[in-house]
Amino acid sequence: MNIKLLVPVAALGLAGCATYGSPEAGRFDDADFGEANRITFSAMVVDPDPQYDTPMEGDAERAVNGIEDYREGNVEEAEEVRSTELNSGGS
Repeated sequence: MNIKLLVPVAALGLAGCATYGSPEAGRFDDADFGEANRITFSAMVVDPDPQYDTPMEGDAERAVNGIEDYREGNVEEAEEVRSTELNSGGS
């Protein structure tokens, strides 16, 4: 059989399997389209009025001082720490 004829016939045969309206494949519901995107987006939205069961712990004054020091440039530069060494050459 000629390959030029086989490819279109196979493509048409496989296209027949894509029946969204069949009971076996389930129905395509427009209302459900994009549901994963909506759920993901809603998970990224910050709650403007969060309610917590226990009070939050921490030192707010220390946090404010740290932010002010950063904005004014009064912070120490972090030193570079290498976790690996690059060796050139062979054995």
